[in-house]
Amino acid sequence: MTTPSDSLPILLLVDGSSYLYRAFHAMPDLRGPQGEPTGALHGMVNMMGWLRDHIGAEHAVCVFDAKGPTFRDEWYPEYKAHRPSMPDDLRAQIEPIHEVVKLLGWPVLEVPGIEADDAIGTLARVAAASGHKVVISTGDKDLAQLVNPQVSLINTMAKPPEVLDIPGVQAKFGVPPERIIDYLTLIGDTVDNVPGVEKVGPKTAVKWLAEYDTLEGVMAAADSIKGVVGENLRKALDWLPQGRRLITVKLDCDLTGYVPQWPSLDALALKAPDLPALLDFYTRYGFRTARAEVEKQLGLSSATAAPAAKTGKAPKAPKPSATGDLFGGDVDPVGEAAGDASANEASAMGGASPASTLTQVDTHYDTILDWAAFDQWLARLHAAQLVAFDTETDSLDPMKARVVGLSFSDHVGSACYIPLRHEGPDAPTQLPLDEVLAKLKPWLEDASKAKVGQNIKYDTHVLANHGIRIQGYAHDTMLESYVLEAHRRHNLGELALRFVNRAGLSYEDVAGKGAQQIPFAQVAVDRASQYSSEDSDLTLHVHETLWPRLQAEPGLLDIYQRFELPTSRVLQRIERNGVLIDADLLRQQSHELGQRIMALEQEAYELAGQPFNLGSPKQLGEILFVKQGLPVVKKTASGAPSTNEEVLEKLAEDYPLPARILEYRGMAKLKSTYTDKLPLMINPATGRVHTNYAQAVAVTGRLSSNDPNLQNIPVRTAEGRRIREAFIAPPGHVIVSADYSQIELRIMAHISQDENLLRAFAEGMDVHRATASEIFGVTPDEVSSEQRRYAKVINFGLIYGMSAFGLASNLGIERSAASAYIERYFTRYPGVKRYMDETRALAKAQGYVETVFGRRLWLPEINSPNGPSRAGAERAAINAPMQGTAADLIKLSMVAVQDALDAQGKATLMIMQVHDELVFEVPEAELDWVKAEVPRLMASVAALRVPLLAEVGAGPNWEAAH
Repeated sequence: MTTPSDSLPILLLVDGSSYLYRAFHAMPDLRGPQGEPTGALHGMVNMMGWLRDHIGAEHAVCVFDAKGPTFRDEWYPEYKAHRPSMPDDLRAQIEPIHEVVKLLGWPVLEVPGIEADDAIGTLARVAAASGHKVVISTGDKDLAQLVNPQVSLINTMAKPPEVLDIPGVQAKFGVPPERIIDYLTLIGDTVDNVPGVEKVGPKTAVKWLAEYDTLEGVMAAADSIKGVVGENLRKALDWLPQGRRLITVKLDCDLTGYVPQWPSLDALALKAPDLPALLDFYTRYGFRTARAEVEKQLGLSSATAAPAAKTGKAPKAPKPSATGDLFGGDVDPVGEAAGDASANEASAMGGASPASTLTQVDTHYDTILDWAAFDQWLARLHAAQLVAFDTETDSLDPMKARVVGLSFSDHVGSACYIPLRHEGPDAPTQLPLDEVLAKLKPWLEDASKAKVGQNIKYDTHVLANHGIRIQGYAHDTMLESYVLEAHRRHNLGELALRFVNRAGLSYEDVAGKGAQQIPFAQVAVDRASQYSSEDSDLTLHVHETLWPRLQAEPGLLDIYQRFELPTSRVLQRIERNGVLIDADLLRQQSHELGQRIMALEQEAYELAGQPFNLGSPKQLGEILFVKQGLPVVKKTASGAPSTNEEVLEKLAEDYPLPARILEYRGMAKLKSTYTDKLPLMINPATGRVHTNYAQAVAVTGRLSSNDPNLQNIPVRTAEGRRIREAFIAPPGHVIVSADYSQIELRIMAHISQDENLLRAFAEGMDVHRATASEIFGVTPDEVSSEQRRYAKVINFGLIYGMSAFGLASNLGIERSAASAYIERYFTRYPGVKRYMDETRALAKAQGYVETVFGRRLWLPEINSPNGPSRAGAERAAINAPMQGTAADLIKLSMVAVQDALDAQGKATLMIMQVHDELVFEVPEAELDWVKAEVPRLMASVAALRVPLLAEVGAGPNWEAAH
């Protein structure tokens, strides 16, 4: 099945030097057939396989340190002087590691004179600039300085693998990525023999940077810092610039001659593994499981290989351990002392026992090319208790996709494919599309004929495009997996490996990648039949594994049956309804924004004293910090003054040019993202915009909107709100908006059972005014607007785990005052404090929390030994039940309202879901009914300890309905 995706292409950079040491120390005693050391070799092979399978990168490179000195040795002869020499057993594995990484299809890079970190930094910068998302696989904390909106780190040695994006760096180290260099400079790097400030550790460094912002700020304040650490800081002042220089990753290395076609990344495309050469390598070094897998893929018989499946699989890279263990997955310990030792080492690392080969299933797949074969399968469909069904199409857009072929499976191992629109000189004669669909339509529309699919919403759209309203979808494997393990991935390939230990062809296997990818209609029929039949077969197999697990968990079963499956059906209706857009109004707004943008450019030029490229951070930085001498608020990872939004907002408080730049950026984003783009996304067949709601993405159960994203239209500015004016009702209709009032605070009151919160909501009080009254010790009538604002920030801030530091920053007050407010809040609302304490303890004990309705919200980092990671998970544990319960409530509301509309025969259409809000297109004759019934239904979908309240508004457009 093809599904929509809007992700950027990924460049995966592997810090090979970091991992080979860690792999070696994980299994130092593992030996091969000739007694040679192979622990690092096994670790690297399994880690590279895991990365290839889980990251989904098109381009990748494994980077190693080259032999010999680097430029840092010239700067500081003592650099890395205390590092012990490489163990002989590891040195012996370097050459075979390079060999096998290349055989697995990975480009390998070594650049003399620089470190692997510098090559990685340079590649990351170039890739991000060319529109790639960059994932760096490393365990090296120094590379956290490279993290930005397009660059993240993954540490596969952690269990589960640790991902560091911008919030992740902040949570782990206590400082954002742009402060990592300053942080490391202060604490030093003992591994590389780079001194920091004596007796200054992470806590002190974080404290100083929080107070003085930058390393320069800390150095400038050295005279005012008291005690021994202050003396040590003053002693280190002359050294710190050199320390910073050593720690800073170089981002502009010349890789010409080492990366072909540099600075193009084309030569870094991942290649298919060299299976014959891998077979020889694995035999030579004693890789039993991997060797058996390669033999199976090559169609060879072996005493150690399991019988080959009759599936005609294309060769693929050997799979790592299905359990996620990266360094024990290919060791066969049976009968070998070395193998037993390696298994024990893997266990000590928190890994799993060695992986088995893939499950073998005898398969029989039919390609239907005549009516006799079709009639036989049609009879099987009518007789089956449950059938897995999949469509192959000519478009990722579900509103435009048309059927190319169909597949069905009535029991595991058996499936068929009906090609209908394949083309090309070798395409066989196929059954006529319209006649096949006409014969299938009674079965497809029969609600008593149970069906299972993977992401059934997409297939439902595809059949609707052919005039078929499919009924009887009893199960969706994507949603089954989502309910059981929301924190994992839910594509069919992942589910098949994870739950039934089977691997199937990918879409790229049959249609190609990138610019070379062909339409599915041009895929050879026999290849298409294998791929699609396999999809239906795997879907049925996965369901037969997941369904008993759900049945064994009544709470999760309820989430699946009462929330997710009905929501999927309603979302399909919403997407199909679409929303009417006034394209002319958007074009007018786009013109006006363009005029304003040009005026802002001229104002910026006048303030700067010269023309410059407002979109260039480099030119802007030169104007602001060199020519105008504005204070440097933050620096980027490369050490240049930052010009990001946070910096400009701070500078805009005192200087006019940054204010103009901010306004320019805001207007430009509105124009490019909305007023220019939305008219182009109108479906010419319907005259409407049709978004896609992703149901199995957010771990809390919330929905996300894409292509286009209708949930993030800005509403804080007048220009942003005007965009919603273009979401209009057709003649004779109005737009109605209904949303929950203070839903997460009401859920907090319900969950915490705090008497004061419960009373405030029960009495219909303004909860922020009630909170202000409690905190400031005044009557509700005496609460000032400023006190209410403080209380509102506290109410919502504590829901999201805001600390005293965060509250102080948000309110612009001293941290001591913020701490006092929080302490007073908990004194007045002891139930909230009790809830937070008990929830943290429960999360630590069971690894997850739950919503009011039993949705399970997993917290992998809740028992992490890393303090910031653990603290982040604790904050999530507090907020997730509220956000997840809010998501559950809006899903119940969608289903209840749609059921009522259908039961009453109403013509009202539900056209959008935006977090806690539902938006409708309502005939004027039904307006009174909708305004009365929709909020009543939303308020009555669940009985909490506080009343639910839904507010409703109506108008000719979305903005007017608020």
